[in-house]
Amino acid sequence: MTTTSLTAAQADLIRETEPARLAGRTEDELIELHQRVRRARTKHVGLYRRQASARVPAKGARGAARPANRLNADRAEAFELALARVSARLGVVARAAAAELKVERLAAAREVKAGTGPGSVASSAAATPVPSTARRATKTTGGLKRDASSQSQGARRQARKDAR
Repeated sequence: MTTTSLTAAQADLIRETEPARLAGRTEDELIELHQRVRRARTKHVGLYRRQASARVPAKGARGAARPANRLNADRAEAFELALARVSARLGVVARAAAAELKVERLAAAREVKAGTGPGSVASSAAATPVPSTARRATKTTGGLKRDASSQSQGARRQARKDAR
């Protein structure tokens, strides 16, 4: 695809996805860029499909209408490649951030277990236990339904006994 078929703003967006420029971006910046590139790709794919489908009765198929609709097809392809580059980089950065968080969590857990962490008794001045911040397990919809069913069966059983 030649860059002459892109507008200045579109060419700038494609240039932002060059590997050298992606290297210095944070995860949040990559997510924002990913969204912008995805919107541009979706726009040109939609334009291509709508314009090609309008020519289907005359040409017989969307693929046969493609030469007349080459510009949007080329733009959609360029943005698809750019989106792939951003997605790949975002995956690398996200995995690195997840690994870093995991190391931090494990270190904090070791500190608490050893009695030197923020939640340990030794670190608190008054030696009072710290309430747990862990979330309680929530029941699934199936579990809630099963419990409600059991409860209503018990109520019906009791109602039958009371009616005797």
